[in-house]
Amino acid sequence: MAKAPPVKWTREHFLIALNLYCKLPFGKLHKGNPIIIEAAEKMGRTPNSLAMKLCNFAALDPVQQARGIRGLPGATKQDRAMWNEFHTNLSTLGTESEELLHDLFTKDETKEVDFLSHDKVRLVAPSGPTETQATVKVRRGQQFFRQAVLTAYEVRCCISGINVPRLLVASHIKPWGKFPAERLNPRNGLCLSTLHDAAFDAGLITLDDKLNVVLSKRLRRFFPQPTLEQNFVPFEGHPIRLPEKLAEPDGDFLRYHRNEVFQS
Repeated sequence: MAKAPPVKWTREHFLIALNLYCKLPFGKLHKGNPIIIEAAEKMGRTPNSLAMKLCNFAALDPVQQARGIRGLPGATKQDRAMWNEFHTNLSTLGTESEELLHDLFTKDETKEVDFLSHDKVRLVAPSGPTETQATVKVRRGQQFFRQAVLTAYEVRCCISGINVPRLLVASHIKPWGKFPAERLNPRNGLCLSTLHDAAFDAGLITLDDKLNVVLSKRLRRFFPQPTLEQNFVPFEGHPIRLPEKLAEPDGDFLRYHRNEVFQS
């Protein structure tokens, strides 16, 4: 029996694969992963084809390269071109890839695609309104950013280690409102508990150039409060838990936070 001809890697398939790469841990980029199996089937591809493409991307990931992880050596010029285009234009292509991924799994605009369990696809209700196309696009971008950042940090607060997804936030280092070009950049994100996210946004905590937690004098004015101190003091001077890939916080972004947001 003749083998079926290979399915062409279209631009849409590349964007879906790049989205998946941002959300799946390195150890899950294999053909036996149920998410890869389901996504490949819906794309009309084999799980092996999709898994190999994801491993090709790992070979292009500078964070993986710095750790000595090389991925597969078969990355093509097209792989490299799409990788560079995607990460140069995350503010638009992150949203576009999320819309393609959403439509691959469901046409229900009241649901978003969730991969945080790493081994199954869930359809979850969005947290915001869905009335307008603009709102849907914003929500898709937020969904991409949240999933990419939380996955990179293994769904754990990088300060406290809390790993309850509903208590975690993909926190922006440079504020969402002021820096639209960096809104979907995983390197502009930290996985924080809702408490530490609020403190970070308010400038009550920051990270130094070695990624150690720093508390502000303004926060210390509220001491002594045992519960407050328990949630911050034990982490002071200790480094955050580093992300697995892609989302290692940008030093320039953290410098901005220390200089412009932190209430020293």
